[in-house]
Amino acid sequence: MSNPAAQHSPASFIALLPLLVFLGLFIGAGVYFQSQGVDFAFYQLPSVIAILPAIILALILSKQKLNQSIDTFIGGIGHSNIIAMCLIYLLAGAFAAVAKATGGVDATVALGLSLIPSNLLLPGFFVIAAFIATAMGTSMGTIAAVAPIALGVADQAQIDYALMAGAVMSGALFGDNLSIISDTTIAATRTQGCDMKDKFRENLIFAIPASLLTLIAFVFAGQGQAELATQNIDLIKVIPYLTILILAVAGLNVFVVLTLGILLAGATGLFTMDYGVIQFGKDIYAGFSNMQEIFILSMLVGGLAALMQQQGGLAFVSKQIEKLITRFSKAQGEASCRAAELGMAGIVAVTNTCVANNTVSIVVTGDIAKDLAEKHGVSPKRAASVLDIFACIIQGLIPYGAQALLIASTFSITPLAAVSYAWYCMILAAVAIAIVIFRKRH
Repeated sequence: MSNPAAQHSPASFIALLPLLVFLGLFIGAGVYFQSQGVDFAFYQLPSVIAILPAIILALILSKQKLNQSIDTFIGGIGHSNIIAMCLIYLLAGAFAAVAKATGGVDATVALGLSLIPSNLLLPGFFVIAAFIATAMGTSMGTIAAVAPIALGVADQAQIDYALMAGAVMSGALFGDNLSIISDTTIAATRTQGCDMKDKFRENLIFAIPASLLTLIAFVFAGQGQAELATQNIDLIKVIPYLTILILAVAGLNVFVVLTLGILLAGATGLFTMDYGVIQFGKDIYAGFSNMQEIFILSMLVGGLAALMQQQGGLAFVSKQIEKLITRFSKAQGEASCRAAELGMAGIVAVTNTCVANNTVSIVVTGDIAKDLAEKHGVSPKRAASVLDIFACIIQGLIPYGAQALLIASTFSITPLAAVSYAWYCMILAAVAIAIVIFRKRH
């Protein structure tokens, strides 16, 4: 995502120092605040602040004149993929905010609760969380909406809190990973240059077997049962979610899909409740505001990536991964392709372990993954899917991730207890590695 006019330097480890500074500040602050017992320790230092010293260092290290370095940085920010990504973030945020304000989330939860058999509460909550996260495009929003209800049901049915938390978290991460309007999907598809519907279909190859195995696991782990109270179901408010899912899978342009979703969600509010046009506008803006951090960070990471690419940093990383691929893959073609996919999986997993944010890890490693994909014949949809899946796996297994911290605080359990039952992420890891290794390539 660099300025195409810039002359790239030879591969250089020094050019990676800004990225290491960014990760060092972000992780260091998280570890420090965690040692002080601060809640959400890894989210105390905003990532958009942690990256600023890294950008300054990248400008200092540049061998270009200052004005040229700044032009390279701005060129990275203004790359079409970055701008498109940011615009989609805004629209996705607006849809989520309007749909929630007009009762779409509550209606979807009520519909799900009405369909759960009393003896299948754990798999039922996995499915509810999965559907809502797929429709909303956010695991955090899903956990915030579903976890309090799940807690009440767990009390009533005497289900172990950590087990119920694991079911909700598993479903939320499944849906977030699969969703066409998730920020991770947006980042993966824009950095790799593929259509969202293609990445969605590719993801299904991994997600369907993993989700079925997870469902079976939660069925056998089922504890107790409870008759749930009759729910007031308002199907009209579920329509915006169903519409964007259908249109997006059908291949309609994502900007059109999200715009229609926002209008439909607003219309359901206008016609079914006391919801005015002015409030509709305020909720759209609130949705924009909710995406502020990832919006700004994506732009700054785009600029930093352009500087590192111009200085040879990304070439250095690619070169090291190339050496590993060559070592483990003597043959060309299918073996090379497989090794490249494992290389992408490894680098995004390590990055996400460091930054505790799956979207950020995809944005940071997107250029390197695309370079590997082009050299080894990995299709863009495949590269995007691998990046998103392995970032999702790590996000669900780190106890200092936002999802684990949020659900642990809701259920009053430790984050470690929550992730220990995030079975979907564990099963997805095994399924994904097996598919990458054994799947035939055409």
